[in-house]
Amino acid sequence: MYIERPRVNYIAGVDEVGRGPLVGDVVTAAVILDPHKPIMGLTDSKKLSDKKRQALAIEIKDKALSYAIGRCSPVEIDELNILQATMLAMTRAIDGLHITPEFVFVDGNRLPALSMPAQAVVKGDSLVAEISAASILAKVARDNEMIDLDKRYPQYGFASHKGYPTKAHFAALTAHGAINEHRKSFKPVQRILAAQGVNE
Repeated sequence: MYIERPRVNYIAGVDEVGRGPLVGDVVTAAVILDPHKPIMGLTDSKKLSDKKRQALAIEIKDKALSYAIGRCSPVEIDELNILQATMLAMTRAIDGLHITPEFVFVDGNRLPALSMPAQAVVKGDSLVAEISAASILAKVARDNEMIDLDKRYPQYGFASHKGYPTKAHFAALTAHGAINEHRKSFKPVQRILAAQGVNE
């Protein structure tokens, strides 16, 4: 699929990681690549091994003209809903760039409210290099945060399931209850809290 690129100097790509997990921030990244410093192997972060993602993240940060991470906390997700929190996290990533992009490609089928022209691209993390780079930075950042959370709460297994709704995560939630970083508005968390008589 061909994606027409505007004839401007600064194009940013934006992607998110973490809409589906039951715990932690939704994390976004915005990246403006340097056309004079190509990066080989950019693609959807989910198609890469962890080792390859980590290596590419270092290269992206080294070669990109600008990059930034945005996020929304579990409290914000519970207040806004996950879609609106994701849109806000995307705008925070773009606002964090030290170069203002002239155009923005956003992964998916929705656009956040932006002050510059933008285009949503379904499967953009496989089609637009800037979005691929953003998906890698966002996933590496969030995965590393889940590893850190696992060190604080090893009984939940966050390092392995990254907060997604797996059988192991449900079992840990049932056994140990929710922590502050859990998204209380998500139905699986609500059900377990209700069963334990916890009012949120």
